[in-house]
Amino acid sequence: MNHRNLLGATLALLAALGLAGCNDEKASPEQAAVAPVQSFQWKMVTAWPKNFPGLGTAAERLAERVATMSNGRLTIKVYAGGELVPPLEVFDAVSRGTAELGHGAAYYWKGKVPAAQFFTAVPFGLSTSEMNAWLSKGGGQQLWDEAYAPFGVKPMAVGNTGMQMGGWYNKEINSLDDLKGLKIRMPGLGGEVLNRLGATTVNLPGGEVFTALQTNAIDATDWVSPYNDLAFGLHKAAKFYYYPGWQEPQAVLELLINQKALDGLPADLQAILTEATRAANQDMLDDYVYHNALALDELKKQATLLKRFPDEVLDAMHFEAEIVLGELAAQNELNGRIWASMKAFQAQVSQMHQLSEKELYNWR
Repeated sequence: MNHRNLLGATLALLAALGLAGCNDEKASPEQAAVAPVQSFQWKMVTAWPKNFPGLGTAAERLAERVATMSNGRLTIKVYAGGELVPPLEVFDAVSRGTAELGHGAAYYWKGKVPAAQFFTAVPFGLSTSEMNAWLSKGGGQQLWDEAYAPFGVKPMAVGNTGMQMGGWYNKEINSLDDLKGLKIRMPGLGGEVLNRLGATTVNLPGGEVFTALQTNAIDATDWVSPYNDLAFGLHKAAKFYYYPGWQEPQAVLELLINQKALDGLPADLQAILTEATRAANQDMLDDYVYHNALALDELKKQATLLKRFPDEVLDAMHFEAEIVLGELAAQNELNGRIWASMKAFQAQVSQMHQLSEKELYNWR
């Protein structure tokens, strides 16, 4: 090779190396794919004792599901009631941004958001399947969003206990007179109904219910149903277990999400959180249907006295419930729209359920 050819080859090689160096400055698609992605560490405060069956464990399972579905990009540390904030201050903590998430029951916040009471349970109201359908298809979710929006909070249904029991009583309820002067822990609209019938209601977090009942600080309490009531040992503190759960034909548990935090998530993580919550909603209901049956058998073995409220008492409760709900609806325009929507939906779906579920249950 002559000098001229050698020089040309050398220049060509240097040019190729230079181009290769320039290309290296730009990350390849493979390199871009393994670039670090943004991750989020959130806190969830709850209204429940740590690992409490059904309620507390559902919050933990939701956190695990989100972490798995997001491949660790969104992790949630769960705090039991009282660990970070008191159980009845969960809503405020999420609204302030102290925690990105909260897990509780909407009627706990009735002092701050009166409309919230509609979104846990309505006495003699929607069943579990009906409530889920009203929220997802009947306009209920949009009304719930509207009620919480001024506080910067997005609510979602994250579970349901199904129909509850009527509660634990230290004396028999044979007539309306037996309700007069009764001290009972019952939150929400059911508690207001009993107030109208002469009882005195108190609002206690779950962790204080057993002691209050055992020490006669209260005469009676509703809590949930056999699954949770057995875990709390309420059969050791009261003699009579009443049904039906007129005050909570179902009970929605809610996930509270700080709206700013939610808006700060990428779209895929928002979708993951939404779908994980939907899965958790069904998971909790399945949990209660299964474990309530087992727990009721155990309570019977423990000599629990199951009692049905007399028709006279149920009739009076139903009458007062309509008045209480009407007064709540009249408080403001939003409350009125919520109650009108819920009543209309109940009237519509009841026609089908009278012909289907009710008839089946009667014959079974």
